[in-house]
Amino acid sequence: MSSFHGFGLNEAITRAIAEENYATATPIQQQTIPIVMSRRDVIGIAQTGTGKTAAFALPLLHGLAADPRPVARKGCRILVLSPTRELSSQILDSFRTYGRHLRIRTALVIGGVSMGAQVRSLLNGVDVLVATPGRLLDLVKTNAVRLDGVECLVLDEADRMLDMGFIHDIRKIVARLPIRRQTLMFSATMPRAIAELAAQMLRDPIKIAVAPEAATADRVAQRIIRVDRPAKPAILIDVLRRETIDRCLIFTRTKHGADKVVRNLRHAGIAADAIHGNKSQGQRERVLAAFRKGEVRTLVATDIAARGIDVDGISHVVNYDVPNVPETYVHRIGRTARAGAEGIAISLCDGEEMAFLRDIEKLIRVSIPMSDRRADQRRPEHGSAEHGSAKHGSANHGSANHGSANHGSARRFSAQASVETGERHWRHSGQARKQDRRHPPNRSSSSGIDSVAFLNRNRSSQRDGARSTQRRTGYPKGS
Repeated sequence: MSSFHGFGLNEAITRAIAEENYATATPIQQQTIPIVMSRRDVIGIAQTGTGKTAAFALPLLHGLAADPRPVARKGCRILVLSPTRELSSQILDSFRTYGRHLRIRTALVIGGVSMGAQVRSLLNGVDVLVATPGRLLDLVKTNAVRLDGVECLVLDEADRMLDMGFIHDIRKIVARLPIRRQTLMFSATMPRAIAELAAQMLRDPIKIAVAPEAATADRVAQRIIRVDRPAKPAILIDVLRRETIDRCLIFTRTKHGADKVVRNLRHAGIAADAIHGNKSQGQRERVLAAFRKGEVRTLVATDIAARGIDVDGISHVVNYDVPNVPETYVHRIGRTARAGAEGIAISLCDGEEMAFLRDIEKLIRVSIPMSDRRADQRRPEHGSAEHGSAKHGSANHGSANHGSANHGSARRFSAQASVETGERHWRHSGQARKQDRRHPPNRSSSSGIDSVAFLNRNRSSQRDGARSTQRRTGYPKGS
């Protein structure tokens, strides 16, 4: 059933769909819409950009049209929870678009804006309430909203809500809902925590998976660039200049990091803006609008803020910081290659992020092509063995030579680095040891430094050296 007319949806809804030029239902829509219309609980596994919002919005609107009834004061019939403000706003827009020819009332409850207007919008009750968990609980505590009349609960991007720590808020909200209700849960991945949550909240759900769990978009060309951490800003600028970019979304781990990347790009003459939790709702909306229109082609974002970015035409996703949660990588690169287009995902990976990369490759079951732009490409990374080299997976990984020659090379490199940075260090090769002035020597005996045996020196020169060291460090004998 690929046509929307075959679902038996209300005529007003099919008319709105036609006005949006929707001709063929996506796989997630084909499988989900009939089940939701039959009032069964659903677990939907689908990546972003597959049309899952319409998969639950269309049948729920059909149910409202088929059974119109007054809503209790401060209540709602359908409650949709999502992790971010932007995603919540887009979900509400979808309900309004598909239900434009129906007489339904909707409301949006999100943080970052005044609560007054939200409280007023809920006074007479609404058919559809879309909310973020934190702000909804705030209104529940002040008795501005009642949840005892909810007929259907939708959890969108459930895995992301778990990652963001909303699990306790969700449990508090669910505890206030009627036991007899329909529950729909949608997620891009299915980690164990989501499966456990579903078992607690859903009744005999039907699982729908339109793509392999934890699989990345087929049309995304993935690349890894090995870099030294200090060189990331320069390499990012070089990548943006070399690539043919329509729109580029760059991910950082922190809000401060996003702002810093924007400053570096602007200094290099590349127009860019940032979106993250420290931005006001108005700022975030203006930046997103400029990105959609193509006025700004480079957007730097944190994972939380980017979760609501539903923009077609993103040609590149760049992981400035490799995510430490493998599922987050799947979400990030799913921002490109939408609606049948192709996309490119580039990750800048330093030595400390190699463990994250191994976890990602294990999850997606793909070995991502890698190039090396480190200053010293022969240098092994601490704790990473040969994973970061072009010989990834070779037999040399566990050889005896790797354990001896490379180790000696690493020690020589470490010693050289210490000399270059001007640090004093203890030498174990038979030379006199030199102590950093900032750190006094360890004194385990009553005579302090006399307990350290200097090689190739007699007892007299040892005491002279000890006194000299004490004068330099300022520590009296025996202290």
